[in-house]
Amino acid sequence: MKKILITNDDGYNSTGIVALIKALTPLGDITVVAPHSEKSACGHSLTLTKPLRFIEVKKNSYRLDDGTPTDCVFLSLHKIFTDENRPDIVISGINRGGNMGEDITYSGTASASMEAVLQGIPSIAISQVCADNCETVDDLKYELATKTIVDIVNKIFSNEFPLPPRKFLNINIPPIEPNKSKGIKITKTGKRLYTNNAEVHTNPRGTEYYWIGLPRLDWYPAEDNSTTMTDFEAINKNFVSITPIHLDMTSYDDIESLKNWI
Repeated sequence: MKKILITNDDGYNSTGIVALIKALTPLGDITVVAPHSEKSACGHSLTLTKPLRFIEVKKNSYRLDDGTPTDCVFLSLHKIFTDENRPDIVISGINRGGNMGEDITYSGTASASMEAVLQGIPSIAISQVCADNCETVDDLKYELATKTIVDIVNKIFSNEFPLPPRKFLNINIPPIEPNKSKGIKITKTGKRLYTNNAEVHTNPRGTEYYWIGLPRLDWYPAEDNSTTMTDFEAINKNFVSITPIHLDMTSYDDIESLKNWI
């Protein structure tokens, strides 16, 4: 059977990863390595300043004590798996909340997939977009998300991963029931509209402290006439969004002008 490594950034017992494990178990041999606690918005951080340890939850399922999603993938591939026995795919999610536009750079979910493709393993990051600050996201039971990931993984296993090395699939699921979905759109990343969501509070000793919250899910309209929807537009129109992501951040359009400028 194919070997599947599952991780996330919401923690090893989150409802999203539980739904993902249940959905993918019939498709292959599952190994789960996920953070001990929520690591949302930790980006592609690798722990270098303290030791980490695997804690076995049950057979082939581990939580990484205070590790990040990137730690989970890196250590799994080098300590649980071997060069001769590697997973066929790494799947990160199902995240509680979307990962679209520039938010991908914050995302621990997407960063786990980044680490996987850097290590030469095909990967998918999948996220459930929320309609109401995620207060009722579990009511959806991740039905559309699990249906989508099962269909995509089956297609990959019966054919091949659709992207070349160092690229991964970023899937976002609209907050709707499966029968309301309009299907799948292949998308590009949009531009998130960011606001200041840092709240200022004062503790009993009079010291100010700050709490960073999630901004509303707003975005800028597409600036070109491309027929390719952005991930934000697709979700807003009740499509499942699948975006191919690669790690080369070079702005090729600006190389010549920068040569002239320097």
